[in-house]
Amino acid sequence: MEQIIRYVSEFVFWYPLLMSLVWIAGTHLFFNYREQEDLINFDQIEWPLISILVPCFNEEETVEETIHYLSHINYPKKEIIAVNDGSTDNTFTILRSLVDRYSDLKVIDCKENRGKANALHIACHASNGEFLVCVDSDAILDPYAAHYLIYHFLHKGERLGAVTGNPRIRNRDTLISRLQIVEYASIIGAIKRTQRIIGKIMTVSGVVVAFRKRALVDVGLWDRDMITEDISVSWKLQQRFWDIRYEPRALCWMLVPETISGIWKQRIRWAQGGQEVMMKYWKILLDWRQRRIWPVYLEQWVSLIWSFSWVFVTLYYFFSVSTIQQLFIWITFSSFALVFMSLIQLWASIKVDSKYDNITKYYLWAAWYPVIYWILNAFIVMFALPKAIKSRMKGGYATWVSPDRGNRKTR
Repeated sequence: MEQIIRYVSEFVFWYPLLMSLVWIAGTHLFFNYREQEDLINFDQIEWPLISILVPCFNEEETVEETIHYLSHINYPKKEIIAVNDGSTDNTFTILRSLVDRYSDLKVIDCKENRGKANALHIACHASNGEFLVCVDSDAILDPYAAHYLIYHFLHKGERLGAVTGNPRIRNRDTLISRLQIVEYASIIGAIKRTQRIIGKIMTVSGVVVAFRKRALVDVGLWDRDMITEDISVSWKLQQRFWDIRYEPRALCWMLVPETISGIWKQRIRWAQGGQEVMMKYWKILLDWRQRRIWPVYLEQWVSLIWSFSWVFVTLYYFFSVSTIQQLFIWITFSSFALVFMSLIQLWASIKVDSKYDNITKYYLWAAWYPVIYWILNAFIVMFALPKAIKSRMKGGYATWVSPDRGNRKTR
């Protein structure tokens, strides 16, 4: 038993340490070899028509602002299709009033909440553009984000199925929101850059992503029974050998939760969606043609095992140590090493992302980040697993609820 505990303890310590080194290396490889591209002369390109899809559910506080900014982006040929998915507030009333104000806006009203994936299905069928840009109804798209997304489709080949953008956080006046700024730079941005170096991406960002419509049709569009349609469609595309790229210049300003309960609900949903995908696509390990996505798939399972291992080892030492000093030494040494490596990873990631968003000043908030993130994430993964298993057995429409949007203050 003691030997098993020792092995598990070493795994709990070394796995996040080594993965931090992988994320740091991947971030810098991507930045140095794929992010240093020439400036694009937007005026010399014949831009195709795009359809901007905006699924909405109970977004009366944010949807007007989102539509306003979408209508005023600098992209020359666009249509905006907003789908009200059975909202119980004034979302549809607001959307209907906006039709007269914005000539490029179309509104579709669904009487029953059938989920974000279903709303995207409907918007896709109503769209005229070959390229679809999906934006959340609480987000503000940067004026040239669509240009950067669509540019890839025009110059990177016909097998490019999707380009995911770079979500940035708008509300920054609380500790929790600032911690998420740190997270988006140190974890999400670094992981996407590293995964792109490997060749495959775990998930596009549902808040800002562009698709080739032909690729979506080829894979049957979004899965209506998956709670995270963005993760699911990413795997469907890559399983059919459609490529996915990451474009850090395609900025989209979003609102994030500012309460522990809001983050908990959001991350449970993300973790559940990732686990549902892991259960659904296990057969890719039997297909040699899918070998480039194996590292991404296996890393998800190892992360899941790490979460359970961390909880197990922590409880074991808590109840088995003979003195408080022993427990303190073990926790202090492990925490110091992981926090130190996390701070290095954070600094490397922030220096890269500061090219697009002045977030260097938030580095001082990083001291809180590793402790909160690792502990909270471990429990989230554990609580999400039974939900994922139940969801895969149940099936049906994956409906959504109104998320915590935090403060409405912008950057």
